[in-house]
Amino acid sequence: MSRVVAQPRINAIGTAVPAHDIHDAFIGWARGRLDGRRDAPLFERMAQRSGIHHRWSVLPETPEGGSPVATGGFYADGLMPPTSERMALYATAAPDLALRAIARLPDTGAITHIVVASCTGFIAPGIDQIIAARLGLNGSVERTLIGFMGCYAAVTALKTARHIVRSEPGARVLVVTVELSTLHLQADLAIEPLLAMLQFGDGAAAALVTSEGGGLMLCDPFAATVPGSEGLIRWSVGDTGFGMHLSGAVPAKLGEALSDTATRRALTGGVDPRTIDGWAVHAGGRSILDAVETALGLDPDALAASRRVLQDFGNMSSATLMFVLAEMLRTQPAQGVALAFGPGLAAEGLRYRWTDG
Repeated sequence: MSRVVAQPRINAIGTAVPAHDIHDAFIGWARGRLDGRRDAPLFERMAQRSGIHHRWSVLPETPEGGSPVATGGFYADGLMPPTSERMALYATAAPDLALRAIARLPDTGAITHIVVASCTGFIAPGIDQIIAARLGLNGSVERTLIGFMGCYAAVTALKTARHIVRSEPGARVLVVTVELSTLHLQADLAIEPLLAMLQFGDGAAAALVTSEGGGLMLCDPFAATVPGSEGLIRWSVGDTGFGMHLSGAVPAKLGEALSDTATRRALTGGVDPRTIDGWAVHAGGRSILDAVETALGLDPDALAASRRVLQDFGNMSSATLMFVLAEMLRTQPAQGVALAFGPGLAAEGLRYRWTDG
């Protein structure tokens, strides 16, 4: 007699960002340091074309209400705080922001598992333990911490929740993504790192995954690594935070990979990409979204949800995709694909569809 496998679904998503919008302040900081340099016009063009209007940061304003790079701010006068100071701020700000996202979920019931993804900080006891304790969860709640996977960690976290629910149909899994990318501003004034830093902001999201009720049913997973691209996206831990390395070659490489027939079939399940009405693509940057749209032959509005998230929040690493999926919960697409990219160069994804329960 065959066993009926539980069908995991995202019932709800809560999101949160800090109150401090630092996008324009960063552009002003970078502009002042590029003044007179040959690559200054390139930075200006890329800032204008980025598709980003706001990025939010946990970094406190100065006593006069100024930005983190102003006199008296965290990065005052170009001084780069040591990694220890950045991690001390992460230890307090990351749980606080995660709990704000969790508070925006409806009643979660009795949580049995918690899966947390974060790549912008380290602390022990882990952020998963801190969140569980602050929520008053029983010590028997099973915890999984997914660290340093970067932007596609949200997919990995949701896949983990999917596996849990499929093996334990009564499970109620709390999935949390929290990233504080603005803790890692660097003094490097080369154009490529500046353009990478132009993308990133802070954010957190929380999702409830169960086998009951309405929501986005999590279906077939997808994973791929682009050969010979391991150096294109990477983090390095240094004495002044984590250095983000994001090559300008990434969009072209992704477009090339997604144009491959076998890769496209695995991603879409063999259907025409244009028939999928729920594209939830990690908003890693305008050029990345453009590359995905072109490679898959999508309609101009197919990635509208991802572009709105990019505009309003920037790239929040693993939390970004969850913000896009929150929009999908509102629009209830008949069939969808969640897709994100990160170090490797790797892609992680899964297909999903709306269910009323």
